[in-house]
Amino acid sequence: MDFERVDMREMKEEEMIKAGEMAEIVFKLNHTLPNTDEYNNLLKELLGDNLGENSQIIAPIAGAAFDRLKVGNNVFINSNSLLMARGGITVEDDVMMAANVQLLSNNHDEYDRQVITCKPIHIKKGAWIGAGASILPGVTIGEYAIVGAGAIVTKDVGDYEVAVGVPAKVVKTLDKDKF
Repeated sequence: MDFERVDMREMKEEEMIKAGEMAEIVFKLNHTLPNTDEYNNLLKELLGDNLGENSQIIAPIAGAAFDRLKVGNNVFINSNSLLMARGGITVEDDVMMAANVQLLSNNHDEYDRQVITCKPIHIKKGAWIGAGASILPGVTIGEYAIVGAGAIVTKDVGDYEVAVGVPAKVVKTLDKDKF
């Protein structure tokens, strides 16, 4: 698994400028009427080529390092998402995320809070993430898996598995032949 440590005290000036520019775009996005050309242009400016065809991200959003967020085709991310992408977040095609989902690919070192520890998050094709769920650093959510509302996912969820609770536990496996 990829693992990165970032000392925030050592950020380069160009990194700080880029972070400020992204924050400005997010602010504008969050204050623009959705489903308008202006809104879509801001989303494209924020994610560039990392936004797939026919994908929607509904404002407001919050987060960091949006240049490390990759969103596939036909993805729907509902409002109030928190996308902390410093460790990298990949969302494959046909994923649905309800409101208030948190994808947290970074955390702080226990002893030196200015150091961020980063591990990638991977949400595979067709997964469904319920309202208010939190996906923690280094977690992969499998193809067509379901994460229940309010779950806190600390470990991988396999293909077609349903995980619920705090911490999330797999409670059943879906019939893959029905997809």
